[in-house]
Formats: sequence, C-alpha cells, structure tokens
Amino acid sequence: MSVVVVATIYPNAAWRGEVIAALENSVIRVHAEDMGCELYALHEGRDRLVMVEKWVNEAALTAHGDSPAIIELLAHLDGKLAGPIDVQVLSPHPTGTPGQGTV
Repeated sequence: MSVVVVATIYPNAAWRGEVIAALENSVIRVHAEDMGCELYALHEGRDRLVMVEKWVNEAALTAHGDSPAIIELLAHLDGKLAGPIDVQVLSPHPTGTPGQGTV
C-alpha cells in the first residue's frame, strides 16, 4: 500500500530563496534517483514550503530517507530554517471515487 508524506518546512525569511533552490534540486534528484517515488512535489505557502510525497511502500520511503539527495538536502538546510521540519507519514484512507478520493 502506498505511503503519503507531508513535510512542512519553515525557512528563515533571509534564506527562503536558497532553501527553495535546495528543495528544487532535491526534487529533480529524487525523481531521477529514488526508486518507488510516485509523487514528490514542492508547494509554497506564505511562510512555509510543503513537500507532498507518495511512495510505493514503507521500504521505498525508508530508502529515500537514507538517499544521497536527502542527506545533501539536509546539509544545505542546516541553519536556514526557522524551526524543525514537520514530517507527517500518512496512510491513505480512500473515500469517494478512485481518482479523487486518494493521492
């Protein structure tokens, strides 16, 4: 069963552009390098950046956490965030139509 992750990143305002650039690079690398990635998408809010992710299974998510792309991303983000990254790992709860009721 797929695993959905929502990671909310709160960049320090002075570093927002650099944080976005690091995340954009990470998206490109994860799409190319991390097996089992079904969705890895960056979204912007006024004071936050949100990664919405979907992995084929828990093993793929675990491997992603140890991937070079993530290790390098976390190194780039060090000292540039206003607080810790809020990572929520979610299990789908399909309701309604198959195309609209799940990510």
